[in-house]
Amino acid sequence: MTTNCSFKDVDELMQSVELVIYVPTFVFGLLLNTLVLAVFCVKLQKWNESTIFMTNLAVMDLLLLLLLPFKMHATHHWWAASRKLACSFLETMYFVGMYGSIYTITCLALYRYIVIRYPMRAKEVHSPKAAIIVCMTIWVLVLGATSPVYSFRDNSDQPFHCFHGFSDKGWSPAYIGCVEVFGFLLPATVLMVCSLQSIRTLKQSHERSTKSRVGEQIMYSNLCGFLIPFTPCHLGIFLQFLVRQGVITACQSQTGIALFLQVAMCLANVTCCLDALCSYFIIKEVRSPQGNRQTIFKQEGDRHIRTVVHYCESFMIKDERQWYRR
Repeated sequence: MTTNCSFKDVDELMQSVELVIYVPTFVFGLLLNTLVLAVFCVKLQKWNESTIFMTNLAVMDLLLLLLLPFKMHATHHWWAASRKLACSFLETMYFVGMYGSIYTITCLALYRYIVIRYPMRAKEVHSPKAAIIVCMTIWVLVLGATSPVYSFRDNSDQPFHCFHGFSDKGWSPAYIGCVEVFGFLLPATVLMVCSLQSIRTLKQSHERSTKSRVGEQIMYSNLCGFLIPFTPCHLGIFLQFLVRQGVITACQSQTGIALFLQVAMCLANVTCCLDALCSYFIIKEVRSPQGNRQTIFKQEGDRHIRTVVHYCESFMIKDERQWYRR
């Protein structure tokens, strides 16, 4: 690996870029996710599976948002070597929030897919307790998967920038391979397959309703809100891995990749706002009076119509067991 390149210009530029991106992301993300949690915790009398997943997503996003001030501080200030443990804890929680959000979004998409494609089999997954267990499992998995971050700091006594400058151990092929495959490629594949198949089922409905079209728009938004922020981020991680492995040695390429990765990581945090906005519009659409459910239920001979109703109701603040009453 080449070490003669200067990244001073990149660091100075990122000090301004992070302020421009992180400050609005922190303010609006904190406001929106707090509002979502307030609605879920105060306004809802009964919680269903979708509500539980979206609440877990809001908590993950809030965890990540609360760490942004520390990231901004670390960019502008050197940390003493005695604060490495505290830094590793903050870094770990940051990745817990990021990858916890990724897996929560993926599980929510999988749940929607089952409800829409196999409405009669969906009884088997209609259990708030099961949703809670899935969310707890996500927390355990991401906490375990991010625990190696504590070993990504060297034993130097020199001041350092937290959230920057991981040791070579943090860029090992085994760890980066797991990050790329299990942290992005696998969830992205599941999300794309489930979302596109769900949208296809809704489009094949013999009678198109307003709520089915809204459902399609929500899933398209979720898909774009996942791929647009996280694809550049993980592409940047892979390119930086090639730099650390000595595959890319040109100084200009190294500085360009360093800048690309840091900007991509900044933009990936914007998904915290996008998740909250999506939850808000789901709540707004569900609580709107439009759409006559009783009229649609009369079309019992059409499985796809029942599927559309089943999907729309999955985002309503009601007990989902009533879907199977005729």
